Amino acid sequence: MTFKVYFQPSQKTTPRRENTRSLYLEAASEAEARQLVENNTEYNIEYIELLDEKSLEYEKQNADFKITKF
Repeated sequence: MTFKVYFQPSQKTTPRRENTRSLYLEAASEAEARQLVENNTEYNIEYIELLDEKSLEYEKQNADFKITKF
């Protein structure tokens, strides 16, 4: 399954909407996706979204679309 993870780049600063970033990753579940990001980054996770087939096709049209591998 493909997930879109919304995050703040640092856990040490106050979250601000304009600093929200996202990444895409493959995982078996939302819990596994969260664990991958927490174990490999210092990001402050805001939200994890499971992308259905139509949403994934839409996201792939974005020039910045890239599956993150840890």
